[in-house]
Amino acid sequence: MGSTDSKLNFRKAVIQLTTKTQPVEATDDAFWDQFWADTATSVQDVFALVPAAEIRAVREESPSNLATLCYKAVEKLVQGAESGCHSEKEKQIVLNCSRLLTRVLPYIFEDPDWRGFFWSTVPGAGRGGQGEEDDEHARPLAESLLLAIADLLFCPDFTVQSHRRSTVDSAEDVHSLDSCEYIWEAGVGFAHSPQPNYIHDMNRMELLKLLLTCFSEAMYLPPAPESGSTNPWVQFFCSTENRHALPLFTSLLNTVCAYDPVGYGIPYNHLLFSDYREPLVEEAAQVLIVTLDHDSASSASPTVDGTTTGTAMDDADPPGPENLFVNYLSRIHREEDFQFILKGIARLLSNPLLQTYLPNSTKKIQFHQELLVLFWKLCDFNKKFLFFVLKSSDVLDILVPILFFLNDARADQFFTGTHADLLIVVFHKIITSGHQRLQPLFDCLLTIVVNVSPYLKSLSMVTANKLLHLLEAFSTTWFLFSAAQNHHLVFFLLEVFNNIIQYQFDGNSNLVYAIIRKRSIFHQLANLPTDPPTIHKALQRRRRTPEPLSRTGSQEGTSMEGSRPAAPAEPGTLKTSLVATPGIDKLTEKSQVSEDGTLRSLEPEPQQSLEDGSPAKGEPSQAWREQRRPSTSSASGQWSPTPEWVLSWKSKLPLQTIMRLLQVLVPQVEKICIDKGLTDESEILRFLQHGTLVGLLPVPHPILIRKYQANSGTAMWFRTYMWGVIYLRNVDPPVWYDTDVKLFEIQRV
Repeated sequence: MGSTDSKLNFRKAVIQLTTKTQPVEATDDAFWDQFWADTATSVQDVFALVPAAEIRAVREESPSNLATLCYKAVEKLVQGAESGCHSEKEKQIVLNCSRLLTRVLPYIFEDPDWRGFFWSTVPGAGRGGQGEEDDEHARPLAESLLLAIADLLFCPDFTVQSHRRSTVDSAEDVHSLDSCEYIWEAGVGFAHSPQPNYIHDMNRMELLKLLLTCFSEAMYLPPAPESGSTNPWVQFFCSTENRHALPLFTSLLNTVCAYDPVGYGIPYNHLLFSDYREPLVEEAAQVLIVTLDHDSASSASPTVDGTTTGTAMDDADPPGPENLFVNYLSRIHREEDFQFILKGIARLLSNPLLQTYLPNSTKKIQFHQELLVLFWKLCDFNKKFLFFVLKSSDVLDILVPILFFLNDARADQFFTGTHADLLIVVFHKIITSGHQRLQPLFDCLLTIVVNVSPYLKSLSMVTANKLLHLLEAFSTTWFLFSAAQNHHLVFFLLEVFNNIIQYQFDGNSNLVYAIIRKRSIFHQLANLPTDPPTIHKALQRRRRTPEPLSRTGSQEGTSMEGSRPAAPAEPGTLKTSLVATPGIDKLTEKSQVSEDGTLRSLEPEPQQSLEDGSPAKGEPSQAWREQRRPSTSSASGQWSPTPEWVLSWKSKLPLQTIMRLLQVLVPQVEKICIDKGLTDESEILRFLQHGTLVGLLPVPHPILIRKYQANSGTAMWFRTYMWGVIYLRNVDPPVWYDTDVKLFEIQRV
């Protein structure tokens, strides 16, 4: 009954706020206390009892009342942080104010006229705490709010375990508290694992949700072509103004990486007991990736020599980015810390792959997208961690789940073969699935295959056939002539074959056999027609029968062999859009592998354009975008291929090595088949396994590796992806639902 009365009183206060035409004085505590002092409403109650339409109505019709509500709520949080939240009533007030601000903030952000409100100063809130004397240096409301949240996240007996028998009994003690002693979980830079506390975890989660909402102003700004604009909320929170920056960063990272959803492995334990830790881990992961949203291309990450001992993040390192979270992340250097992080992320990413004899007996986590972004940030900002991952056998524990998520909800999940086979088979399915939204990834996927191809010791027959199938699909005349950049995919695949033949011939009889069987593809490429009638005929065929691999075609059309489209989203669900993927030339830089195995960066060659504007090189020069810049325009404004354009890249097709292989081996294989009457391919494979091309092939070409390089385009892509994931994952309560988000589009399926 009391709970019902509490909700009723809260609802009455909301109605009073929306119906009052005159401003309510900030000193009218009797009115304002109705929103937080006398209620015990859950966050779901707050979202239900404060409708979006009423928040917008107050914003438009009684702006001073909305401003006072926000100011008073922040004031209560500041008071709670100052006092240390000793009483249950103080704790309840803090939670109520957090929930109310979480509800209201998105509606502040969606209105451009209100966006600067939290960065305006409040009389009497001086930085030095001296009241009116310090008003000229008054602290903006946003700063007061963020510092209060940071203090409250390390408040003894509220969000952390008290180390004293008696509670902290004065504000002075709260301010002198060393929050590094109160890190939430053992791991990086902290050895002690505090006793789990359900109430503390729930309180932390509520405050982190408010913090994430503060950071979400980025959702209400359209994607900028350059990502130079920083999020002022994140910038301040991750600055030296926040005395809890280090312990909070460590707490978030350790909470995520130490989480084990399976626990002792008791079957169906997740159905018998609620896991209160998982929501906190999700929230921690989301806050962590948002605070790490930093354009690494604009500021170099500090390098670490790792020779000193002492703290986990050595103070002797060169100064890094002003964002302390990025700075701390980049300075982790102990191997045991790297091992803890890698094991933790690998364990969580592998969780959905766990197979048990009892169906659905193991808990499955849902926040793998946030984990993948976090793993990306770790590798991007901390090169020592990246090298640790690459030299560790645990790298395969990361690769397999990544490929699983890529392949998720597509055809047969069962697979046998090497990790290289899995990589290529999954990429083949993605490329041939016919989904238009995946087409910008084709260059990235094939670039990965090119990079690993010189080191693929033995591909299975299935994988070899998949590669030849891709070449067959990409080398048809209708596909080559249908878009100005499509021929680049053929260049990538030919480079893959050349690398394997030149550097891994001995173990790849399956691929050699597949090349011999499909030799007609290579002959057709060598004799590709360039006359206008044939080009026109190929394009006419394309118009008659749209193919699934067309980069400009529709999403309809049947999928190619070996794939099944991803299952459609449930009706009524939401999805978010992404900005265009940057071109492969923006994503990578070329390096040549020296004889000693080291990489030497190659200077980018100046792009020389032909008369028709097409790149002269066989290398991709821009993204596969939905709207590509045509290299030749007809009278109707559409791009059309010309004989000169075809000749410009046909002459550069790297076919010499493959043609030499065919010239040597095809007659030998045909002779064996005739002489011995062979019809069984296993005999031919045995012959190829013992064959050699030493001295017969052209001089091996240098191995080229295309390394990823950070840039503002990928930073913007990650920003929209990250906030899109956070928007869709936060449905209870629906923090940003039905607000005027500008960073991406929300589509209802």
